[in-house]
Amino acid sequence: MSATARPPVPAAGATWSDAVIPGDPAVSARVFRPLPGRGAPTGFLVWAHGGSWQYGSVAQWHDVTARIAALSGWTVVSVDYRLAPRHRHPAPLEDLLTALEWTRLRSDASGSLLAVGGDSSGATLAACAALAVRDRGGRLDAQVLAYPPLDPGFRAPGHRCDSRAFPTAAALRRAWSAHRGTAPTALAADGTVLHSTPLDAADHHGLAQAVLATGGLDPVSGDTLRYARILRDSRVPVHLHHPPGTGHADLLRPAGQLLPLLARTVRELPPDPRTPDDGNDIR
Repeated sequence: MSATARPPVPAAGATWSDAVIPGDPAVSARVFRPLPGRGAPTGFLVWAHGGSWQYGSVAQWHDVTARIAALSGWTVVSVDYRLAPRHRHPAPLEDLLTALEWTRLRSDASGSLLAVGGDSSGATLAACAALAVRDRGGRLDAQVLAYPPLDPGFRAPGHRCDSRAFPTAAALRRAWSAHRGTAPTALAADGTVLHSTPLDAADHHGLAQAVLATGGLDPVSGDTLRYARILRDSRVPVHLHHPPGTGHADLLRPAGQLLPLLARTVRELPPDPRTPDDGNDIR
């Protein structure tokens, strides 16, 4: 790890410091740790910010990730992944996987849980990262997905209910095109298939337990609910939050409903919720 020389800076309920994660290329990240006195961190959460794969940064998502760390009690590693259209799929996913492997080493050393997560387009990246980790035989304890847009075909009814609702189908169509162009899948150097959407995967068995959140007013809520069903049918434990009256990008609202719900669920995650008689936990 290479980090700034200054000591960690206080945030709301957390401290933070910047880091450069070795890789090809190196990946910048911002690491948030719960303040002392709130108990020892029980896990590491690698986070990918939203922004239609084209915008956003760890600096712009600073308050969001600081709050997640403070409310969950987990250390959050927020990733400054490469952005489209200059860097198309799989570049941002590769950056997230680099950060996830770096964090896994620290998680292994401390015996802590390990999760990957994100909001909006970042949640789509996180879901694809979870698939890649499974296919590589790696360890991952959870995936935390806030309102991910998953279907570039826009088949969910929510995309057609209100043409003015954010994000619009037209804006999402442009975002998908900028992100993946004509290459929905790619191969990593080790031969692992890197998906641009988890819906393209043929098999979802064996994935890490999922924490999913989407609002009732969100046009992409149909994508999230569809993925919850796919995971449930694949015997993947699912913790689902779907409050009415909540729209897209709710995590960016200081008074939003979804961030406290996600943080509480992460804080209470079991290390291994699978039992022979209970493969699903829908709530």
